[in-house]
Amino acid sequence: MSTPTPHTSDAELEQILAASALAAPVWAATPPAERASALIAVADALDQAAGELIPIGMRETGLAQARLTGELKRTTVQIRLFADVIRDGAYLDVRLDEADPDFVLGPRPDVRRMLVPVGVAVNFSASNFPFAFSVAGGDSAAALAAGCALIVKGHSGHPELSVATARVVEDALRAAGAPDGVFALVLGQQAGVTVLEDDRVDVGTFTGSIRVGRLLADKAAARPRPIQFYGELGSVNPVFVTAAALAERGEEIAAGYAASVAGSAGQLCTKPGFLWVPTTDAAGELELRVSQAAEQAAEHRLLNPSIGRAYLQRRADVLAADGVRVVAEGTVRSDDDGNVWATPTIVAVPASKLSAGDETLLDEVFGPFSVIVEYDDEASLAPSLDELYVGNLTGTVHAAAGEQSPALSSLVAGLARKTGRVLFGGWPTGVAVTPAMQHGGPYPATSNDTSTSVGTASISRFLRGVAYQGAPQEALPEPLQDANPWGVPQQRAAAGQSASWGSQR
Repeated sequence: MSTPTPHTSDAELEQILAASALAAPVWAATPPAERASALIAVADALDQAAGELIPIGMRETGLAQARLTGELKRTTVQIRLFADVIRDGAYLDVRLDEADPDFVLGPRPDVRRMLVPVGVAVNFSASNFPFAFSVAGGDSAAALAAGCALIVKGHSGHPELSVATARVVEDALRAAGAPDGVFALVLGQQAGVTVLEDDRVDVGTFTGSIRVGRLLADKAAARPRPIQFYGELGSVNPVFVTAAALAERGEEIAAGYAASVAGSAGQLCTKPGFLWVPTTDAAGELELRVSQAAEQAAEHRLLNPSIGRAYLQRRADVLAADGVRVVAEGTVRSDDDGNVWATPTIVAVPASKLSAGDETLLDEVFGPFSVIVEYDDEASLAPSLDELYVGNLTGTVHAAAGEQSPALSSLVAGLARKTGRVLFGGWPTGVAVTPAMQHGGPYPATSNDTSTSVGTASISRFLRGVAYQGAPQEALPEPLQDANPWGVPQQRAAAGQSASWGSQR
């Protein structure tokens, strides 16, 4: 039997919100070295608690030990990465314009600008990454690194793990000297909505479904004081294979595709939902290899009964659609607790059967399911991309070594318009935690396509710019002072430069 999800009471919410509002300015003013040390303490504590946390995660989510072990490592690695980011200080984007009586547009005052924490953040945890996108995940790490107080709404799919993880984080922050109230966990759907709508909260982040994400984004926008809301909502991540690539390494492509669809039971936001292949004899061989690989995949439990029910419905809808041919039927069953167990289902459909606005075939199927699309002409790929797909996290191209053509160039350009990450020769299920990573894309992949939820650039969601004009040194924040006590990078525009603007050739 599953454990009922606890709910944070109204009285507890008020205490948490009040404490967060008091902690935010204190944490924002904490020197970067101290904040970095606190983050390292959190990462160390999570690593030490792996033996307690991973078994809870396995029980609540059905994810395998190896998957959760790797995910916890990813979680602590990204926390440590943010510690280095704030120690470096470049994320503050400090700019100093010296007073210039000879400025070409008239005397220029001393102007100094930097990014500052927005205040209190609320992060809605994801179900499919109980560590990396949950209580101590990337959004949480970025918010704390930026200097924000953080309230996390734990996911109902893993409440026990949420509570256990939050306890580790809270204890580590407290021992590191962080202010009381800088981090808190709330549970329950209404508790999350209450926090998002409270005026003491300044920014929201979310990973989940389009429907819920839209509801929360609308609430954030409808507040008397609207706030930014960064949601990751949905993506089908099309993959395009050229005829030359299929002939060159069809077996490798088939194996990689099947593994990418089957991994974690397809419950990844970057799962390849569509594989476009040419209608050649090699495509038939690819389908056979995909079918064989899918049939060998082990049965896997979906995250929770709600996700299982949604998967069963979407799977049935696609299988019943006109023109759909089964490549690997897969299996599905429900256990006594309502959880759904499945193996991969792969279908094929001619490109001519896809049409704009066809929700049955084009919408995401969250789970171990994917569609092979058979196309006749590579010149049609870029137009099909523009017609059929709105916005996605990723788009992938498999081309032969050295292959170049106008059709391929158009496809790559189209993917750059439609996605946040364009891959060549790989698979999208695998998001590197690195400074250059972009994990976002045009709507509905994310609600704000200028941001990312993975990589060091994600810290920018929790910052805003403030300029000080004509301020005395003693009134300036440390990063803007000439003495620069925090030792952060400063971009300085010296007096007298404006007369030479545009003269460089």
